[in-house]
Amino acid sequence: MKNINFLMVKHSQMESERIILRPVLLDDAEDMYEYTSDEETTRFIYAQHTDINQTKNLIANYFMKEPIGKYAILLKECNKMIGTIEFRVHEYNKSGELGYTLNRHFWGKGYMTEAGNLILDLAFNTLDLERVFAEYDVRNSASGKVLNRLGMTYEGTRRRNHMVKGVLTDSVHYSILKEEYVK
Repeated sequence: MKNINFLMVKHSQMESERIILRPVLLDDAEDMYEYTSDEETTRFIYAQHTDINQTKNLIANYFMKEPIGKYAILLKECNKMIGTIEFRVHEYNKSGELGYTLNRHFWGKGYMTEAGNLILDLAFNTLDLERVFAEYDVRNSASGKVLNRLGMTYEGTRRRNHMVKGVLTDSVHYSILKEEYVK
């Protein structure tokens, strides 16, 4: 059995043509606050931040406390942090769960698909997982478009499955299997 944590740490930085994935740092607070304080970016995920200290606490207590599988998305051209992508591995069934947030000023440019492809490559070619899955709030159809572009398949919608800002919402589930990825 592969040492998943070792491999995840070894691949804590990855890059593609336009982006770099690396661990989130306290130095990212201003860039992260730019989107965590934006209602449009956060509306399907969590309450927007009203002060940069909330963002600094999120970075310290969530991203830095347990950094494995949590990546900042940086634009290579200017080193600006534009979002995060997370990948949680479930060793018991050789699967991984994908989640992401992107600053709305960078939507529609293919950055999240590029980041997702780096994660899928890690999942299937390095970690030898069998399945990667993701879910999103049914009201966030743009997230579904990202998952489609990653080659994922719609699995179903779970009713009132997810709590967002105190409201139960339906969540849409997608996945991709290893044999579908390598085709």
